[in-house]
Amino acid sequence: MAALLARAMDRAMGAVATVREDLAAAHRRDPAATDDLAILLTSPGLHAIWTHRIAHRLWERGAKLPAMVLAQGARSITGVEIHPGAQIGRRFFIDHGMGVVVGETAEVGDDVMLYHGVTLGGRSMERVKRHPTVEDGVTIGAGARVLGPVLIGAYSQIGANAVVVKDVPSGATAVGIPATIRQGAAHPEEQTDPAIWI
Repeated sequence: MAALLARAMDRAMGAVATVREDLAAAHRRDPAATDDLAILLTSPGLHAIWTHRIAHRLWERGAKLPAMVLAQGARSITGVEIHPGAQIGRRFFIDHGMGVVVGETAEVGDDVMLYHGVTLGGRSMERVKRHPTVEDGVTIGAGARVLGPVLIGAYSQIGANAVVVKDVPSGATAVGIPATIRQGAAHPEEQTDPAIWI
C-alpha cells in the first residue's frame, strides 16, 4: 500500500512539475503571457498538450478508443488536433493554437514552438512512419505545412505558410512553396533577422 501511495505521489509531483515547466515556456515565448493563472485558464495550446499527454499515455497502454475520444474532445474545445499516437517532447508550446494538426506518427522534440494553423501531416496512406520528425528548438510559423516523414533539424525555423516536403538541416530557415533554404546575405550588414519569415 505504501509503495502504491508513493508511486501516486511521484506521478502527481511529476505532473505539477510539467505544468510549471509548460507555464514557464509560455512566459518565454509569448509576450502577452504575463500571469500564470490567466495562462493556466485561457491557453488553448497548453490545454491541448496537457490533454494530449493523458491521451498518449492511454494510447501507449492500448486503450486506443478512449485515447481517440479524449483527443477529439480536446480538438472540439481547443481547435488543436493532436493524434494520441504522436510523440511530443517537453516545453512544447502552441501560440494561439487554432487549426494546428499533428499526425499520428509525428515526433516532436523539446522546446518546439508552433504558431496557429500549422500542420505536421502525412503524404502516405500506408501504415508506416508518415509524419514529420521535428527536433529540439524548432519554430514553425503560422500556416506552415510540414508533410511526410521529413526531418526538421534542431533549432531550424520554418517560415509562415511554407510547405515543407524535404528535410531541413539544423539551424536553417526554410521558406516558400515548396520550401527552400533561405541563405544568408553576402554581406553581414544585409542579413535579415530570420524571425521576419516566421
